Amino acid sequence: MNKRIFKHARKLHKWLGYILALQIFAWLLGGLVMSAIPLDKVHGKHLALRSLDNPFTQADYPASLDNIVAQVAQPKHINYTHFLTTPIISVIGENEEHYFNGLTGRPFYAPTKTQIVANAQAHLLVDAQVRQVIKLNKGPREVGYKENIWQVSFDDTVNTTLYLSADSGNVITVRSTIWRIFDFFWMLHIMDYDERDDFNNPLLISFAACSVLFCFTGIILLLQTIRLRHLKL
Repeated sequence: MNKRIFKHARKLHKWLGYILALQIFAWLLGGLVMSAIPLDKVHGKHLALRSLDNPFTQADYPASLDNIVAQVAQPKHINYTHFLTTPIISVIGENEEHYFNGLTGRPFYAPTKTQIVANAQAHLLVDAQVRQVIKLNKGPREVGYKENIWQVSFDDTVNTTLYLSADSGNVITVRSTIWRIFDFFWMLHIMDYDERDDFNNPLLISFAACSVLFCFTGIILLLQTIRLRHLKL
């Protein structure tokens, strides 16, 4: 093999190493952290329940279903749920989900702050006190920027946070320090430093291509080492 090829390969390998060193370390460290944390812990299944078993039976929903459905444009699906001690009938319409009191058939009014806190505590699985309750017109990235929600934070060691719908009081998601650590390393891993959900971003593809080239030049240098050893023998 031409010596010039080895020379260029060595030079390219060195500069690629300088460029990729930190990112390769981030990939390896991120892979270690993400593989070491069980996904159940990341999703907070040990911290809070996403939903509670419905304590009501069909007989606890005496409201006229015909009258309820008549209030919704193009009803598609009906669910029998509950909020605290109130049976709820939800009807999924053309553009949104509508909630009705299962006893009266009237629209279900948005829960108060006190009711939201009570519902969040009912879903909580750990021993913790409420630290902060905030109503948000638009939530942060960790809840997908959902609108019109409540953020209920607790004072446990992993800063458990429940996000609940301001309309229905339902728990949307559970977040914690564990999730945020995982999310940080996921950001480093896929190199999407904004929304952290684009696995096909140009920066990641470019660095991945450089990494392949780095390995390829390393193989060429390995062949040179084997060739020199063979000549010495």
